[in-house]
Amino acid sequence: MPIFTPMKDTLLLIKQRLAPAFSDGEIKNITRIIFENLMGYSQVDIIMHDADSLSDFMKEKINRVLDRLLLHEPVQYIFGEAYFQGLHIKVNSHTLIPRPETEQLVDFIVDENPLPDLRVLDIGTGSGAIAIALAKALRFPVVHALDISEGALAVAAENADTHKVKVQFFLRDILAEPAPDAPCYDIIVSNPPYVTDSERADMEANVLDFEPHSALFVPDADPLLFYRAIAAYASGALVDGGRIYFEINRQFGRHTAHLLLRYGFEDAVVIKDMYGNDRFVKAVKSARL
Repeated sequence: MPIFTPMKDTLLLIKQRLAPAFSDGEIKNITRIIFENLMGYSQVDIIMHDADSLSDFMKEKINRVLDRLLLHEPVQYIFGEAYFQGLHIKVNSHTLIPRPETEQLVDFIVDENPLPDLRVLDIGTGSGAIAIALAKALRFPVVHALDISEGALAVAAENADTHKVKVQFFLRDILAEPAPDAPCYDIIVSNPPYVTDSERADMEANVLDFEPHSALFVPDADPLLFYRAIAAYASGALVDGGRIYFEINRQFGRHTAHLLLRYGFEDAVVIKDMYGNDRFVKAVKSARL
């Protein structure tokens, strides 16, 4: 005969098991994700059904998730998706997990670019989160995206198909990609690798052990490696007055802005994220380039 446990007891179990490793806010979010994926429950459903009973079978499934979480595996990889700009985005070991800060980057771009039919390029697209969110939010854009990882591009293409947007994906290495013969984009956006090797020691195990290092790290000796390559590419690929947007390492906001100025861009601005850290840089391609 099946054995059942009150749901409120299971909620307490989740909190007790995760408390040594996660904050209360993180536990609340993880609990929501667990019940959404395993039972289709929203946060409201969890509250309304806390007096219901869960079978031992469901409790065991929850415990297996908790076991993986306590081995530092991100909950997004456990269930294979992340939430970004209101979209469920598939993620796996080939892709980074999109962060809330990156949602801010998308918001800036959408707010500042109301015109229709803009041509957009996302460099280092990963899961395709930025490209797909822009394809949905901008007015009739043409969106291209590139990445060096075939695995990431496969995930990105699946996400675009799921969300019924048209994004053209290309397998490219931006460090070796020449600029096109003629300008062809109104917007270029990138969240490239920017964590320096020396910062590895300060990173959490759930990032170091599971997320793709090729999408994270740059040498200490050349922390702006990708920004320099993208700036050079954008100087030829953007139309006059076209805009470039970067997510950046908070240590190098001023350096990234100066780099863009050296490549002939104008109005380079460093923008802070929701936590007060320098996190984005934007600039405009000068008509003099």
